[in-house]
Amino acid sequence: MTQPWLHIVGIGEDGVDGLTPTARAVVEAAEVIVGGDRHLSLSENVSAERVAWPSPFDALIGNLTSFKGKRVVVLATGDPLWYSVGARIGRTIPPGEITYHPQLSAFQLAAARMGWSMADLETLTVHGRPVEQMIAFIQPDQRLLILTTGEETPGQIAKFLAERGFGKSRMTVLAAMGGDSEERFDGTAESWNHAVPAFNTLAVECVAAPDAALLPRVPGLADDLFQHDGTMTKQEVRAATLAKLMPMRGALLWDVGCGCGSVAVEWMRAARFSRAIGIEPRADRRVFAAQNAAALGAPKLELIDGTVPEALTGLEAPDAIFIGGGLSRQTFDHCWAALRPLGRLVCNAVTLESEALLMALHKEHGGQLVKLSVNRAEPVGGLTGWKPLIPVTQWSLVKR
Repeated sequence: MTQPWLHIVGIGEDGVDGLTPTARAVVEAAEVIVGGDRHLSLSENVSAERVAWPSPFDALIGNLTSFKGKRVVVLATGDPLWYSVGARIGRTIPPGEITYHPQLSAFQLAAARMGWSMADLETLTVHGRPVEQMIAFIQPDQRLLILTTGEETPGQIAKFLAERGFGKSRMTVLAAMGGDSEERFDGTAESWNHAVPAFNTLAVECVAAPDAALLPRVPGLADDLFQHDGTMTKQEVRAATLAKLMPMRGALLWDVGCGCGSVAVEWMRAARFSRAIGIEPRADRRVFAAQNAAALGAPKLELIDGTVPEALTGLEAPDAIFIGGGLSRQTFDHCWAALRPLGRLVCNAVTLESEALLMALHKEHGGQLVKLSVNRAEPVGGLTGWKPLIPVTQWSLVKR
């Protein structure tokens, strides 16, 4: 049976003195201690070889395995498996070779300082990630705890809130929690002007104005929230399309002919850590897609310049595929072959030629074939009448 040789220890602002007896014994017996400058300073009284995080950080695993055979400790802030380095290490080094020693996380400490129930809030990190991804979580009466990137992050988030009609939202920055130099800064988004320490955790209590933008994570955002040239999957059809695509945590979508990115953006908003690759040959529409992704909280949308099916070669196998443009039998064949088992494929067509192809594919592969017709009430002179949108033929199926 493999014996653990690597210990990953969570440490707080109170340093070694705040560790459990078991974790402290592990640290004090270490031959090699790996961590950031802050972690190493918190354990400076321990005699062991000190190794700082490597640059680039991807070299960490190689460095750790080179110490195998020694008593190795990695120091991390708080809980090593909650938005921390422990999860990254554990994806490469077998779990049987690692022992984790968690400390109270920044989220738990912040929740305690705020008096908030952790079951009733969202925990997020923008540390080393695009700050815009928190936008998807701006909701009326929502409580957020956010690990930040630095001293400028609270100001950036305050700006996002104010621009969307949440300027009255209450914000609290907590720094050095559990240490002698713990600090707290309170304010509102619309008037935030605090200079805060670089290492901090942000608590936000979202307060919506009567005219605030409502951006639910359930698919079907209003069309006017997207920048587009008129060619896009409209709100009602988009909601039906996402329902068939079934967004799931961490899943990957190919959005073929993504246009302004409305389907890909809503896919990424609908499930935590979901990803999307948009394939779009027109540069102006890729610009729209990138702007929409940033504005609506999906900044990690990957955009590819190319035509299908050629542009699909070499891409990571997806969990779902939406074909909204570039439909052909060759494109379908390539997509269907690449789709993972239990993957969902949805094709929308508005022309007779594309509809005929979907009918043929439905006959060969089964699935669901539906016609979506939407009418919107619009002014007709001084009165109101129904204006129909172009009907959409939708074919969907699951790969089994």
